[in-house]
Amino acid sequence: MSHFTAVETQMNDLLCLIEAIKDLGYEYVHDEQGVNVRGYNQQMEKALISVKVSGKYDVGIKQGVNGFEMVADWWGVEATRGVTEQEFVNQIQQRYAFHKVVKEVKKKGYTLDMEEVKQGQTISLTVRKWQ
Repeated sequence: MSHFTAVETQMNDLLCLIEAIKDLGYEYVHDEQGVNVRGYNQQMEKALISVKVSGKYDVGIKQGVNGFEMVADWWGVEATRGVTEQEFVNQIQQRYAFHKVVKEVKKKGYTLDMEEVKQGQTISLTVRKWQ
């Protein structure tokens, strides 16, 4: 019986997702042919990216229908890393959104002028475009 559970996301930009993983200080392995994601009792799942969250457990990133899915033995992740499924997903999504916004505003000719993390972990960005 598998202990792996998938969480669907709306994230669909692989480069922004990888940048989010890096921002949070996680080591990861990315391979288009698939990499192993470790779970309970040495169970393995294949994914596009394996994020090393602890000595025994990983979070996998797979292509889903509407975006990337995060697959993991979430009990093991929480027990060994101290972060819940929702906390992990929220952290990745916040950093992903940051990189996606910066990427899109740069496409439109803007530059990032200022980044500020406000109370409640809200990120405020100021962008400029010189005419």
